[in-house]
This record gives sequence, C-alpha cells and structure tokens, in this order.
Amino acid sequence: MLFLHEPNMSEMSGKCTGFSSKFGIKCRDKILDLGKPCVMGILNLSHDSFYDGGKYLKKKSFLDHVEQMVGEGAMIIDLGAVSTRPGAAEVEESLEKKRLVSVLNEVRNRLPDLILSVDTHRASDAAEAIETGADIINDISAGRFDDRMLETVADYRVPFIMMHIQSIPEKMQIDPVYQDVVGELLIYFTERISAAQNAGISQLIIDPGFGFGKTLQHNYQILKNLKEFKVFNVPILAGISRKSMINRVINTNPENALNGTTVLNTLAILNGCNILRVHDVKPAMEVIRLCEQYIKNPT
Repeated sequence: MLFLHEPNMSEMSGKCTGFSSKFGIKCRDKILDLGKPCVMGILNLSHDSFYDGGKYLKKKSFLDHVEQMVGEGAMIIDLGAVSTRPGAAEVEESLEKKRLVSVLNEVRNRLPDLILSVDTHRASDAAEAIETGADIINDISAGRFDDRMLETVADYRVPFIMMHIQSIPEKMQIDPVYQDVVGELLIYFTERISAAQNAGISQLIIDPGFGFGKTLQHNYQILKNLKEFKVFNVPILAGISRKSMINRVINTNPENALNGTTVLNTLAILNGCNILRVHDVKPAMEVIRLCEQYIKNPT
C-alpha cells in the first residue's frame, strides 16, 4: 500500500483516544497544523454557484466575508471563480483568471498570513494564482482535466487537493454508476496519488467529492466508510455544505440546509475527516469542538 510517510498505528487500528492525526502541511511560508480537524471557508466568486453565487463579487463584500470567516475560526479560505454545480457550463480560462487574480490580490494584501486555496482545474490559472499569493491548489479533477496541472503544482511546491469526480460538472449527475463506489474511489486515489508523487508533489490532500458524479446512495456509502480512505495516510477533506445529499433527504433547499450540514459534518469528523469545507464557519467550528470533547472521553 502507498503512504506519504510512516502511518500512525493508533489511527490504522481504528482506536480513537482523541484527534490523533499528525499531519503538518507546509503552505509556502506557513504551516497548516492538522493535529486536529480544521475548517476551510468557501469564497465563491462566480455568478451561478448553487448556494451563494453573485453574493461576494464586490470588494467590500468579499473582504468582509473573508474577515468574518477567519474571525470565526477558518484556517483556510478556498477561492473559486467557476461554478462546479451539477449542470454548470464551462467558463473561459481568461475570465476565471481575471476573477481569481483581482480577488487574490485584495485578500492577500488585507490578510498576509492567511492560508489561501484556489479551486481550479486549469494549470495556467493555478500558476497565475500561486504567483499572486495562493498557497494551495484545489483541483476537482485531481489533475486529469489538464495534463499540465501535476507538473505545475510540483514546480511551485504547493500542497495539492485531489478530488474525485465522475465525468465533468456539466454531465456528472446524468446516471452515475459504480459497482462498488468506495472500492472504486480507493483505486482512483491509489492511481492519482502515485501520479502526483511521480510528478514530484509531496503534500497531498484527498477529497472524495460528495455530489460530484454520485447518487444519493453513493454519497452516504462514502460518508459511512470515510475511514477507509485513511489507508493513504494523507489528510481527508469533506465538502458536504448545503448539498443535495442533505436537501433530498429532509426536503429542504440550500438556503435552509445549515442544520443538515451540521449533522453530516459531525459524521464526517467522527469518521476521520481532517478538513471541513463549508459556507458557514462558526457552526463547523462548533462541530469540531464538540467532536473533540466526545472523542477524548474514555468509554
């Protein structure tokens, strides 16, 4: 089996006496300590994102929102300039780059020590973002949509978040099929981690891609078996916030899905998640604190 460093045997045995992950991610001149789970706050810069599209396009609104998320405890802010909701159409590379660079400049100037992630599957936009101040690249395709991505991330020596997606956003929810969704994702990440390492990337985070080419049943199978992905001994990111896997079960919509998000974030943490990617930072931080209290108490 493939490991990036020596596995923690207490983690591999499945015995929990507290948050035992010892991951430390070097983000250029900053260190992300994942001794316990952390929160990644979402900053959507597109007009058509499924929840808050168009809300944070002006300078004051996005800077105020970033400062609020950081004040509530977010360790990372993830900037995305292209919607990847089901059915979303592709956006021109130049437009994505323009959106990212202008906002990155403003946020980096305001908060120079903040860890910034950029959500893009395009190598040239990733390079431009890193040059502008991004610390992490978050790619929904794990380097499959642009054959220059792995080389670019390796050249800049930044951490790489690799997500699983079946098909492309425009078509991913058209009858997704798996024989064994968890087993197939384990094979996928084995291959993608190997490809990334061969390219020279040493710091990896994996994201099973809830809602990205999965049925409702697939999503809950992955959530229930999230600990299986700890075999790779890299941090696990879960992006469940306000998604249809909540709304379809409790008959709500993204605007009213905070309570459902909190429930599933709790399950993700208890099943081994290291990073929660969320729209709502304060409730996610409360999840982490309560889970920490729950886990550390002896049975």
